[in-house]
Amino acid sequence: DVTLSHSAQIGANSVIGNATSIGEQCKISNSVIGEGCSIGKNVLIHGSYIWDNVIIEDGCKVSNSLVCDDVHLKAGAIVEPGCILSFKIKVGKNVVVPAYSKVSLLNKPSNEDSDEELEYADTNSGITDSPPFSISKSNADHPTIICEDDDLGASETGTSGVLGYIWASGDTGIQDEWRQSIAPIPKEKLQELQHAVSFDDDEGSEEDLNNRPSEADHDNDSEISVVEDDDYTKFEKEVEETFQRALDGVHQDNLILEINALRLSYSLQHADCAGAVFYSIMRGALVAAQSTNDNLLKTTADALAKWKDLLRNYTKTVDEEMEILLKFEEMCQDITKEFSPLFSKVLPYLYDKDVVSEDAILRWAEEKENADESDKVFVKQ
Repeated sequence: DVTLSHSAQIGANSVIGNATSIGEQCKISNSVIGEGCSIGKNVLIHGSYIWDNVIIEDGCKVSNSLVCDDVHLKAGAIVEPGCILSFKIKVGKNVVVPAYSKVSLLNKPSNEDSDEELEYADTNSGITDSPPFSISKSNADHPTIICEDDDLGASETGTSGVLGYIWASGDTGIQDEWRQSIAPIPKEKLQELQHAVSFDDDEGSEEDLNNRPSEADHDNDSEISVVEDDDYTKFEKEVEETFQRALDGVHQDNLILEINALRLSYSLQHADCAGAVFYSIMRGALVAAQSTNDNLLKTTADALAKWKDLLRNYTKTVDEEMEILLKFEEMCQDITKEFSPLFSKVLPYLYDKDVVSEDAILRWAEEKENADESDKVFVKQ
């Protein structure tokens, strides 16, 4: 019972709940949307958890945040990374909720409150204890906080800002909110941490300290690259073994579950699955052709026809489609050169079966424009 506009884009690693409607030109990625939600036009949701019965009007943006049941974001509202909007919070038109804000209809309990008081706390009692705040968008970089007693007036608070309480940060303060947040660690914080580790580990002279960062970065990059390559090689081998078992009768849904579990265990991206699955299918076709002396092109076409739905499961974006093209090119050049003369015949087949799109093929060709002649062999073909 999901209602999805044709122009809406649902990216990888996303789940949409029952009876949810999604409007035109929406972009949703790496997010979980609950049941009974209404999402308007031109809405961007990334890395977020949207619970049930949430209303998000046109032009809103939600990044790396948690939005609880029955929240209402009015048109143009922006929820910055790391926010938690508790039950039934209403965010006004064009309001920006600052990063790491925690907003609730209940006032934050004091340390003296007992567990029993917290368990049976009443929403109305929370609102009357102290005046609600309203975040109102201003010309400044940060929203201003306006109390109920200001010129805004209580009756306008719900439409002009956010009616509720911001829960103040704990002992660590707002500067350390990123440590407990669901949002990714900010880039500047990562750089600070890396610099601190580099400084602590360095026991050499001041001259060594000045010279070390570039060398350390280079070494670390090299080590990380080697580890990542090694992990991907192992992952690709395990996917191929899993795929071989599927040829003996494993159901495709179970195969997808196994491949996804492998991806998580190696901490790889969704696009890595596309290349590994394609490699397994093509290797299977080659082995079959060699064992039966059949025509390789026919065997390949049969294999791709049989497993096209499996491939489509891993080609939700142009980047993932590109991964298949690059993997096929790599196979033709090095691993399985038997496919080399068939490149120009297999590629249109992948296009006809909706495994790769026109955009991916054109982008692959564009990226080869400034490449060496040796890398243009298959573009020319």
